[in-house]
Amino acid sequence: MWRFIRGITLTRWIFICLAAGFLVGAFAPGIVPAIKPFRGLFLHGVKCIIAPLIFATLVSGIAGAGSMKQLGSMGLKAIIYFEIVTTLALVVGLFCVNILRPGDGLHITPGAIDAAAAGAGVKLTFGGFIEHLLPTNIADAVVRGDVLQIVIFSTLFAMAALAIGEKARPVVKFCEALSEIMFKFTGYIMLLAPLGVGAAMAASVAEHGWTVIFPLLKLVGTLYLALAIFLVTVLYPVMRIFKIPVMGFIRQIKDAVILAFATTSSESAYPMALESMEKFGVPRRISSFVLPLGYSFNLDGSTLYLSLAAVFVAQASGVELSIQQQLIMMLMLMLTTKGVAAVPRASIVVLSGTLAAFGLPLEGIALILGVDEFMDMARTAVNLLGNCLATAVIARTEKVRLGENIAIIARP
Repeated sequence: MWRFIRGITLTRWIFICLAAGFLVGAFAPGIVPAIKPFRGLFLHGVKCIIAPLIFATLVSGIAGAGSMKQLGSMGLKAIIYFEIVTTLALVVGLFCVNILRPGDGLHITPGAIDAAAAGAGVKLTFGGFIEHLLPTNIADAVVRGDVLQIVIFSTLFAMAALAIGEKARPVVKFCEALSEIMFKFTGYIMLLAPLGVGAAMAASVAEHGWTVIFPLLKLVGTLYLALAIFLVTVLYPVMRIFKIPVMGFIRQIKDAVILAFATTSSESAYPMALESMEKFGVPRRISSFVLPLGYSFNLDGSTLYLSLAAVFVAQASGVELSIQQQLIMMLMLMLTTKGVAAVPRASIVVLSGTLAAFGLPLEGIALILGVDEFMDMARTAVNLLGNCLATAVIARTEKVRLGENIAIIARP
């Protein structure tokens, strides 16, 4: 029996607790106050890892890209491409969530856990955004959970470390180790996710009734539609512009994309994707550089999801974000999504930081986690597809002919 229980995955525990929370909220609302503190416990855990994780991943991701100095123009072209495509992903996400409004009708009521978040949230006008970019004291920014200031400080710190070069290597190595530690720490916090999700669902159903499930299903549908629109309106034209054989490209990467979809981790599909790109004609010197770099700087699916999910929580809590505020949110996400590696549920950490910056209730995260597995599969598959396409695009800019003889593995 114990062996059977230990064999249940975290994802299944989340689904089990989601269903249990739904039943408790619907049929035994009297016990909801007793289990509601578990929601706060989980959300406190998520908040405590935001600052060190963002700092470590941004510094190691930016300062650790020292090889770009040797690779010169190829590295610069890759970064420019990443920024353009991920920005378009953010735009598609914001467009779809504003048109379909999946959060309407959910009515998230901020709890005590959100008092700190509301205090940390800045009334972000454009002038306030500029004035608020740099902290007067980084320790104070960490204590207040001011994600915007933490991101700016971390980015400037990483750029300074990159400029110094070899002397800064010990610091970069420390940040790389800290990044690994924080991802392991994140794994520990995620062990609380089933209890947090169950408690959040029970509280929502007890307060608003069983119809609370419909906005969550609408969120999943909105994400899948937005990703499909992104593929058709952004990635497909990119293939045409750079004269990449569409069907040949799809045939080569389909197995890697399916693996990423099934495992919700594009890292697990990395070896297969690397081999597929070589078979497609991309030299190893290009694929071994662009593909890993994209794992930090080109998470198209996750970036789209984050813009969509953040506005979803705002809609669900009755907060109308202006166009100006959404543009500022987009600028923030352009930075915060550049450090978090493509591992399952890492996007939740970035989302919680974004919500805190705008004073939005973190309770929305616990509810989203209940259906996150379905969304994680799709966005991870798009992450991998986008990185493979980026590799092919950079190869084309380097005058490499692609797809002419895919039976032969290209050599460096």
